[in-house]
Amino acid sequence: MASELFNRKDILAYFIVAAIGASLQLIAGSLLQDWFLISYQEALLIGYVIAFLVGFFLTKLFAFNAKNSAKTQREAIKFTLVSLLSCLITVYGASFLYDYSMATFGPQTFTIPFSVKEVHLNKFISQIVGMGLSFLSNYILHKRFTFANTGFYEKLKALLNLQ
Repeated sequence: MASELFNRKDILAYFIVAAIGASLQLIAGSLLQDWFLISYQEALLIGYVIAFLVGFFLTKLFAFNAKNSAKTQREAIKFTLVSLLSCLITVYGASFLYDYSMATFGPQTFTIPFSVKEVHLNKFISQIVGMGLSFLSNYILHKRFTFANTGFYEKLKALLNLQ
């Protein structure tokens, strides 16, 4: 079962898709904090939402052999449920790690060579760790729940009287 869950092709495809989403999230969060007066946690959340929108379509097209699936609506609903959990892990996990690192080590910064851009290492490392934990839960849940026929969607429709 472990070899089926963690097969090389799916992990590589999902990693590439996740790397695109993570890059979008990092760039958006950094720019939002530079351009607008928003908090670190708000920037994490907005960056996550931007990455979420791109992530569903990239995941469906390139990961888990789901591009030819005729179940896009149910996959979108399940993807959203998994992403809500992932958002909590990313935003609150990174926020917790950031607060902890600030209290333990104080502010740590780095200026990118030949530029004036200052990178706040506490924020950057906290976000990378939060996204890494989110990546692990997302991969497993998307493979076993979102893009798999679990019967969940039918049960949800019955529960909500949408049949």
